[in-house]
Amino acid sequence: MGFRFAGLISGITTAASILVIASQPLVAQAPKAALAARAWVQPKTPWGDPDLQGTWTGDDCIGTPLNRPAKFGTRLNYTEQELDEREKQIEKQHENDLVETVAPDARVGTGPPNHWGERARRPCKQTSLVVDPPDGQTPALVPEARNRPRGEDANNQNPKADSWEDFSYYIRCISRGVVGSIYPVVYGNGQQIVQSPGYVDIMQEMVHESRVIPLDGRPHASANIRSYMGDPRGHWEGNTLVVETTNFLGYKTSASANGWGIPLSDALRLVERYTRVGPNEMRYEVTVDDPKTYVRSFKIGFPLTQEPGYQNFEYACHEGNYAMFDSLSGARAKEKTAAAGK
Repeated sequence: MGFRFAGLISGITTAASILVIASQPLVAQAPKAALAARAWVQPKTPWGDPDLQGTWTGDDCIGTPLNRPAKFGTRLNYTEQELDEREKQIEKQHENDLVETVAPDARVGTGPPNHWGERARRPCKQTSLVVDPPDGQTPALVPEARNRPRGEDANNQNPKADSWEDFSYYIRCISRGVVGSIYPVVYGNGQQIVQSPGYVDIMQEMVHESRVIPLDGRPHASANIRSYMGDPRGHWEGNTLVVETTNFLGYKTSASANGWGIPLSDALRLVERYTRVGPNEMRYEVTVDDPKTYVRSFKIGFPLTQEPGYQNFEYACHEGNYAMFDSLSGARAKEKTAAAGK
């Protein structure tokens, strides 16, 4: 788990520039023209592709639910008043993170201190991560998916622990899947993008999976060749990177945080869109199309940002993972105690 330090970088207007502006007549000051001159322009790589490189994070949308709370209806974004309230909550959380001791009567757990987790730096404007359908809800499941085994879920409900196969692929340090890897969670949300002629590489911080995406128009691999992260193919639509991914191993990960929840099938097709909209912000969208799981496709979307000093840290998962041994041995101990009681 990495530490995160972020600060706000303010622009400094020099005295010289103030004098220059002050010396101009009022009619010569054209705000619209000045803004246009300073308008952000999508940078290009030396070989001419839109430059998306850097480490991006969805931290600002940590805590934003996948499905929209019913009280918001079809409203995707918070009001200004609601955003002000969320701003105050973020400030209060930052204050709490600086406290190094607890009250004498506080109930203390065994986990790491709060400031080890990553925090939103500004309020996420969205009421849900699902942006289509308009009601912000994932579609209904097809009948064959309703009773599909899912291991743990996002509510931290424990599996029966009859064997290691009762645990999710994330808990087993294998994979969170494509959507589960980029979904903003408590920490480890780094997405490092590296480009070279004809390829884009995206490396997730958590579980350190890397996706090498060819851009040369080659067809997908044979349907007999499948993986947890699928077979991606990319192309440019203007300044937007579009990535279509197929050939997934079925029933391994989901379209939820960390790959928890209803596992997606081998018919899954994802279409992702990465659009840089400013020097430090990118819009991410993914359309989830799985006819063996959902009655219709749906779209998840949220902003990714670059933050000063943000970088991917080593994610040692299986190397220090005692959870599997402890969970399975604990389950066997409970069975032994129950048998002795009989």
